[in-house]
Amino acid sequence: MKLTRAALVVAASALAPALLLSTPSFAAGTAASTVTASAVTGVATDAGSPYDSMSEDDLRIAILRIVADPATGKAVYREAQKALDGTAEDMRYFLETGRWIAQDEDNSAAIFKILADPATGKAVRREAQKALDGTAEDRSRFLQTGRRLAQAEDDRVAIFKILAKPGISDALRAAAEKAVDGTPEEMRYFLEVGQYEVDG
Repeated sequence: MKLTRAALVVAASALAPALLLSTPSFAAGTAASTVTASAVTGVATDAGSPYDSMSEDDLRIAILRIVADPATGKAVYREAQKALDGTAEDMRYFLETGRWIAQDEDNSAAIFKILADPATGKAVRREAQKALDGTAEDRSRFLQTGRRLAQAEDDRVAIFKILAKPGISDALRAAAEKAVDGTPEEMRYFLEVGQYEVDG
């Protein structure tokens, strides 16, 4: 007897971990439900797709797991719902290919949102535009690591501008020099919080 969708939702959280362990390509792509995920075009190998041997109920549970993830973007969510309303083959297509196409749509939307932010710096803007002009992997890479590195470039410039100001205090200079030699996170913290703690 087929499980109802309501029963599947309840069962998804209990059964999905086992499904993830039994399907390496799905487990490897679980982070891809976020906007920073890799947008590959499929998971099939010469040995075939791991989804080929899954039952219709198991396919539904795998998709419901994606739907239930709060980090899932609008496009992935939309295509997941379409797959759930379709056939077993529709669900397999979504898990193997459609999900990643939709993920790239979500990644592009996230990058456009960054570009639309007036606070976005020159380096981040430059790398974001390159990512939009590139491949799905370029967009994924920008969101995973490229934005962080470009933000560090912008932050370093901002800290050097602080250091170039005439009459800054010795304490602020010392804190700025320490931050600019630190990690991207340390530079961001200095600009957002640390500089005000020093002078405050």
